[in-house]
Amino acid sequence: MSVRGRRVVVAGATSESGAMVCAALVDAGAAVVAVGSDAGRLTALAERVPGIATEVCDLADSGAVTALATRLTAIGPVDGLIHLVGGWVGGTGILGQTDEGWAAMERSFRTLRNTTRAFYPALLASDEGRVAFVSSVSVDAPTASGANYTAAKAASESWMRSVADGFRADQGDTPGLRAAATIFAVKALVDERMRAASPEKTFPGFTDVATLASAVVGLWDAPAIDLNDTRILL
Repeated sequence: MSVRGRRVVVAGATSESGAMVCAALVDAGAAVVAVGSDAGRLTALAERVPGIATEVCDLADSGAVTALATRLTAIGPVDGLIHLVGGWVGGTGILGQTDEGWAAMERSFRTLRNTTRAFYPALLASDEGRVAFVSSVSVDAPTASGANYTAAKAASESWMRSVADGFRADQGDTPGLRAAATIFAVKALVDERMRAASPEKTFPGFTDVATLASAVVGLWDAPAIDLNDTRILL
């Protein structure tokens, strides 16, 4: 089992974590389709990570995502979907949880829902289908100041567990299960640019984007039965 030769869609690929995940997948021999909403940032990513294909798509638009999935699956299999659309919007206490903040956080859930629905048939058809997204440990201990953010992450985790149940229902448990839905949980992500911008900070408890990238590549190193409906703390 290996990601080599697999075709993997990375949604929200133009972040630093997206760039690291794309690079790790390419280094491991995967064919990567990087998806984002900004053509300029995708061009910069392709220059940084040679060998990837890029697709401009508004992942919050279900019709656009369905059209993308239809087009990609028409020309070949899709064996993986890595969802990296995220971000953080906080506020002081419950009264500080604004509608604007919720709209930004709800978008991350909506994009996950759109992409997993659109690519679900392809992941089922693959003999090693994998889907994963990055959640937060704040789901285990919500705070008033992070209510919008944590509520969206909790909804996303619930949705992913439902996707995992769908895989079980459609394929059965071992030995029939071939597809797996996995949640990665972090406190926050950190990268070299963040460290360079704030050399005085130690970022305690943060997960390096390289660790996330390694975990993504490792999704194809274990059988689906061991990964489906799991929440992995990084």
